[in-house]
Amino acid sequence: MLAIVELGGYPNLMSLYQRFGYAVDIANSQRKARTYLKKTIPDVIVAEFNVQSDFRDRSSNLETLFAILQKHPHVKLIVFHFPEHADKLGKLQERAPIHAAIAFPVTEAKVEAALSVLSAD
Repeated sequence: MLAIVELGGYPNLMSLYQRFGYAVDIANSQRKARTYLKKTIPDVIVAEFNVQSDFRDRSSNLETLFAILQKHPHVKLIVFHFPEHADKLGKLQERAPIHAAIAFPVTEAKVEAALSVLSAD
């Protein structure tokens, strides 16, 4: 599993991920995640969805990640997002698969429920 933690603001979920049997690597930026993904393709990626008007060539921080994941459709993506960005995330989901979208406040229980669904697949 790759956890991309850019902003944080939620509990440390490392022990939860490990309870589900994942070996977890952490990247603190999309740039570092991109470098990681050149060498290793995880089964699951957990990432935050950030929308900023100052992105020149994209609408969010996830667009580059989606471009990489097009070549690896087996990778499951869990996205944490602010409720006010749900519409923008929905538009992004029309172009790329997101297996679970969890609105802030992110809790261990919400993430555990999403991981349970992924484990059942």
